[in-house]
Amino acid sequence: MNKQAIHERIANLRSTLAAQDLTAIIVPSADPHLSEYLPEYWQARLWLSGFTGSVGTLVVTADFAGLWTDSRYWVHAADQLEGTGITLEKLEPGQPNHIDWLAEHLQEGDSVAVDGNVLSIAEQDRLLNAFDANDITLITERDVLTEIWTDRPALPAAKLYAHDEQFLAQSATSKLAAVREGMAEAGATHHLLSSLDDIAWLTNLRGADVDYNPVFLSHMLIDADKATLFVDTDKVSEDIAQSLKDSGITLADYSAVQEALSALTPDDLLLLDPSKVAVGTLSKMADDVGFIEQMAPSTLLKSVKSDADIDHVREAMRQDGAALAEFFATFEQRLANGERLSELDVDSMLIDVRSRQPHYVSPSFPTIAGFNENGALPHYRATPEKFSYLDVAEGEGGLLLIDSGAQYQNGTTDITRVVGIGQVTAEHKRDFTIVLKAHIALARAHFPDSIASPLIDAICRAPLWQAQMDYGHGTGHGVGYFLNVHEGPQVIAYSASTPKERAMKVGMISSNEPGLYREGKWGIRIENLVVNTPVAKPTETEFGDFLNFETITYCPIDTRLIEPSLLDQTEIDWLNNYHSQVFAELKDRVEGAALKWLTERTKAI
Repeated sequence: MNKQAIHERIANLRSTLAAQDLTAIIVPSADPHLSEYLPEYWQARLWLSGFTGSVGTLVVTADFAGLWTDSRYWVHAADQLEGTGITLEKLEPGQPNHIDWLAEHLQEGDSVAVDGNVLSIAEQDRLLNAFDANDITLITERDVLTEIWTDRPALPAAKLYAHDEQFLAQSATSKLAAVREGMAEAGATHHLLSSLDDIAWLTNLRGADVDYNPVFLSHMLIDADKATLFVDTDKVSEDIAQSLKDSGITLADYSAVQEALSALTPDDLLLLDPSKVAVGTLSKMADDVGFIEQMAPSTLLKSVKSDADIDHVREAMRQDGAALAEFFATFEQRLANGERLSELDVDSMLIDVRSRQPHYVSPSFPTIAGFNENGALPHYRATPEKFSYLDVAEGEGGLLLIDSGAQYQNGTTDITRVVGIGQVTAEHKRDFTIVLKAHIALARAHFPDSIASPLIDAICRAPLWQAQMDYGHGTGHGVGYFLNVHEGPQVIAYSASTPKERAMKVGMISSNEPGLYREGKWGIRIENLVVNTPVAKPTETEFGDFLNFETITYCPIDTRLIEPSLLDQTEIDWLNNYHSQVFAELKDRVEGAALKWLTERTKAI
């Protein structure tokens, strides 16, 4: 992005702050649904700063502009913010986050604006707790950017469509009944949903309002007798409207949710997730309406996939594995032929092979194809303006990290593999093998049923910690069923909180993705998807039920990058058994060069 344009936008923003007697503004990466991927209309932080990462918070005052982001984006953000006048503020232990910084630097009587339409209730509580002690005023009723963002993109207008019936194990009616049971257990009379994946799951509908996630902008209000979907009605066909009606769901305009909430009385009790509902959505609701703040019932319900769902996902994984075999065979042959390929070619080739698979819809996130130092940026993305060729000098080598996935009607995929380009070194192999040991440690783990998911993170990191290594991101995230590639409530990350809502349950699908990143050199990550399954017990024990993981990603791990002396026999056995399964699942789905590649890459070590 043009750095001069950023300077001008920040200057215009400061003028607007001064005219409205505001001391500071917070611009988060968020929309009214607290989504990870945002429609262009809500990408205010990107528009103001030029930083393209998915996570980051911008703060602007009369004499300061800073962007807070985590370690996944530090190198990336430093590059994009250089010359903009915006300071990179690193989110790390012992350093202030944006709330701490504002509380420390602002004076009594100062005011901070943040658009309530993109501010969660939970985040508002954190801001108020920090500001009240210093008599700093938080203002959420204004969208300050309205005056300066005159060419703001329109809201998306893609039509809704039905999730293919052959892949549905539950009707919308039965899902609503289950949600109402959760409401009753909590004692709620009403339940507000703003999280788009929850609404898509509950209605069995999908959309294309957000890149990579097949969801649509909407809210939903449920009580004991009725359910109302607030959505742009121009997106809804007669057939979809009728299916909603048949499921007991009434349609209303997207913007009517505030008025509907204003009709609630002190006798009502509203259930909502404070981290997934925006302050602005409640702007017209009476102050005396009671709240129950907890995780939405649908969040856990959709995270626990049925046996039929998991069978469909396994098939999607086979399709994806076949596509990847085609990709890698072609990719390696083109390199061997002396063709000069780039990171962008990797992305386009992956989309091409996947799009030929049944039930393909789209990528599930932006492909990360990072060669050498670019691979050390966990969320790197090549662009036409900035990318690398996969070039190595004679006798030298490098590592290419490829993290990619797809949305199929029968499942969502996410996989990371690393391949060597040219002559890889002993150090490459050592790093790769230690990451593989970490991956295998979690893949083989047994753990108590319903354990808080962050607690098993250390199992995976132990081999890296033993070598005095680590990585700055989580080890695993939940994955949706033809929904968001990042799904809660489970998250395998020791830095996450451990409430009972993060319990590991049979049927949850998560990623297993340890990594290692050497800044300026290379990055390594090995990622498969796994599903929680009961451990088969020969006899009953007094220690309760235990779970383990079934790996459901079918793609070889490059054995050419392994230093076998660093693996013990159980690890070698796991790898050989995994490759035997991969070959069995894919051998009848590929032919020619792809079958030859698959056969070679799944040989036992």
